[in-house]
Amino acid sequence: MIRIALDAMGGDFAPAEIVKGAVQASRELAAEIMLVGNPDQIGRELKKYKDKGKLPIVSASEVITMNDHPVQAVKSKKDASVNVAVALVKDGKADAVVSAGNTGALMAAALFKLGRLPGIERPAIATEFPLPSGKVLLLDMGANADCKPKHLEQFGVMGSLYAKHVMHIANPRVGLLNIGEEKEKGNELTRETWPLLKQAPINFIGNIESKEILQGNVDVIVCDGFTGNLILKFGESLGVSVFQMLKAELSRGILNKIGLAFLLPSLLRIRKKVTYDEYGGAPLLGIAGTVFKAHGRAKAAAIKNAIRESVEAVSSDMAAKLKENL
Repeated sequence: MIRIALDAMGGDFAPAEIVKGAVQASRELAAEIMLVGNPDQIGRELKKYKDKGKLPIVSASEVITMNDHPVQAVKSKKDASVNVAVALVKDGKADAVVSAGNTGALMAAALFKLGRLPGIERPAIATEFPLPSGKVLLLDMGANADCKPKHLEQFGVMGSLYAKHVMHIANPRVGLLNIGEEKEKGNELTRETWPLLKQAPINFIGNIESKEILQGNVDVIVCDGFTGNLILKFGESLGVSVFQMLKAELSRGILNKIGLAFLLPSLLRIRKKVTYDEYGGAPLLGIAGTVFKAHGRAKAAAIKNAIRESVEAVSSDMAAKLKENL
């Protein structure tokens, strides 16, 4: 059985929503989910549920908050939940780790305890964006604000391998996010990255403008973490804003309200498709192990889906295939 170490104390709604998501996942997935954190707090949350499945508690006496300095906190808080969770993977007691806590701390703990894959200098956060049909993978989404061309080249190779082995895309199309399609366009970073991706063992299709992200013409999009995080946060806020505007417009007048009654099921299906709750977590690619980062504001549904994604990654032997192909 696949074993997942879940940081029960990480995230804005920990431990209540984290435990709730773990309970939901245990009912649906053939996996053992280890809840890492304060045993008393976790135990109180577990008492709320009758059918809990197999959810062992692993004690951790400390918590790294969103306000802590990631590297310093990982070093000073040895018994922090994220440290203990990653250590379970290192010691072979878990197959993957999932956390909604401090991103920098999760990255630091993974680097210190699990290390990088051979040939990878900067691990990256990869996020799947929903399309009208299918998905597109973007990386890096915030792990590396400042990058060199060789880092983006590595992102492209890792993204291509992930899309092939986990997303099951036979020959993933890889694009470089830029302000124009011509290879001469962009800043110094993108201009120097273009020839590296061109000679890399991937299906590189050239530069991709931001307007093409959701058009389905590319499977993997490469960018630095600063740009990627801006896209991620804007995309989240845009989805919320669009639904707020639709709700306001459709609530005006009796005819609109009647129309809303007919449209509501379709709108709810679309909302489910575009919300980050549905996708749950983002893999940290380049780490010598399976590590997933859930959204800091993740609630139960997002945690459940992050666990599901980590189980899928372990089932597909993602880490080993990345290491082998890199």
